[in-house]
Order: sequence, then C-alpha cells, then structure tokens
Amino acid sequence: MLRITRSIAIEEDDIEIVYVRASGPGGQNVNKVSTAAQLRFDSKKLVIPEDMEIRLRTLAGQRMTKDGVIVMHAQRFRTQERNKADAIERLVELIKEAAYREPPRRPTKPTLGSKKRRLEGKKRRSDVKAGRSGRFTD
Repeated sequence: MLRITRSIAIEEDDIEIVYVRASGPGGQNVNKVSTAAQLRFDSKKLVIPEDMEIRLRTLAGQRMTKDGVIVMHAQRFRTQERNKADAIERLVELIKEAAYREPPRRPTKPTLGSKKRRLEGKKRRSDVKAGRSGRFTD
C-alpha cells in the first residue's frame, strides 16, 4: 500500500511494471539487459474528486492514455530496481501535485498610500515630458 495523502492510497497490485530495453548510450549492456521500467497505472482505480481528476489529467498530459491509464517510462539508472523505484516515485509525485488545490484568490483593493505614490509618479513623469516641449535658446 502506497500512501500518497491522508485520504489517497494506491494498492501495489494496481501498479503494473514491465521491464524493457533502454535506449541511448550504455555499450553492450543496453543491448542485452532489459533495465528500463515501464509503469502502468489505471487512474480510474483511484477514488478522487472530479476537480482532482481534471488536474491529474492535465498534469499527466501525454503520459495518460484516453482510457485513463498513466504510463511512466524510467530509464535513468542501470538497474531494474532503481528504475522501478524512480517510476513509482514519479507517479506518487504526480498524484500529490494533482491533489494540491490552489487556494482561491481574494480580490484586494489598492491602499491609499499606493494610490498616492502612483499619482505622484505620474505627475513627476508628466513634468519631465512637459519640460521637453520648451524652445531651445542659443
């Protein structure tokens, strides 16, 4: 059981991990050994609010299929265990980020002091520009 937040947890049986060959440099090892981990998790198995589901879909982007399956590909490390741990960690971080709800913004009004400073700055700039229109005296 992977605990993500107080109310959200994932069963380890719901996560499917397949090992595939990694791409990129690595010499002979990359051609012989399947060290890259491909994680698949069906997000429909999570019981989450609708707004969190929308955030998760947005954050996952192309990593989520149309069916709601999140696919993570981890190949940073040379061992299966570390790539598996990396993929699971990235999945947990993705779900945690989707669980965070941005607090609503409370509209505020400018203070009297800030209004005065703004008007003083405008007046100063106006005076500078007005001073440029005088004729040149030789």
